[in-house]
Amino acid sequence: MEFKYIIYEKSEGIATITLNRPEALNAFSKESVKEVLQALEDAKMDEDVHVVILTGAGEKAFSAGADIKTMKGTNALKARELSLMGGRICSALENFEKPVIAAINGYALGGGLETAMACDIRIASEKARMGQTEIKIGLIPGWGGTQRLTRLIGKTKAKELIYTGKIIDAKTAEQLGLVNMVVPADRFMENVRQFAAELAAKAPVALKVAKALIDKGADMSLDAAIALEREGFGVVSSTEDLQEGVSAFMEKRKPTFKGK
Repeated sequence: MEFKYIIYEKSEGIATITLNRPEALNAFSKESVKEVLQALEDAKMDEDVHVVILTGAGEKAFSAGADIKTMKGTNALKARELSLMGGRICSALENFEKPVIAAINGYALGGGLETAMACDIRIASEKARMGQTEIKIGLIPGWGGTQRLTRLIGKTKAKELIYTGKIIDAKTAEQLGLVNMVVPADRFMENVRQFAAELAAKAPVALKVAKALIDKGADMSLDAAIALEREGFGVVSSTEDLQEGVSAFMEKRKPTFKGK
């Protein structure tokens, strides 16, 4: 599988998708969105892939979102198409059945931050900078930012960041709950891959069910969500991986999960 706008690699249960337009701060284009979706489909079908990492090429940016130049002379129809384009990639990431890690190595602005927020885990370099900056050019977030940012950090702070277009540093993002952790820039991908490897070593079915329960249950009543959890608990309890996990615990060894 050959790509022009991304780099796609697989190793030891981890698929890494690297947005590869550093000259444009890894801004998304129709072509790069299409390639990311193709890579995600491959990772979904590959039983040896248990975790996906999404990051940006170079040290400057994870992604600056959509290319601002495309907004020149736009109209409502074109703007809607741009929103739909971003919606496709964010939905694909959010609904991907395996864990997805956003490795934020630099600027994550506008649609770039919205894309990161659609991932399960966000790990930021200490040099990373983030913001919903659309207001600065007379626009609003259009890839889910008004909704996902609010759900992650609360209504009050989301309003502050969206109304001002403020760019915040990685530590502030961590304090707000926007990112899970901040790691040193000189060992950034090393730390990201170490975390990804930890997840890849877990029972694949349990990971998939846990992700589905968390995401679906968040929009349900507590009673309904707990009932759904019981069903998931029953499904996972019937797997060979559970028996392997119990045996490994009793034998004081590391389990070898097979996703069955």
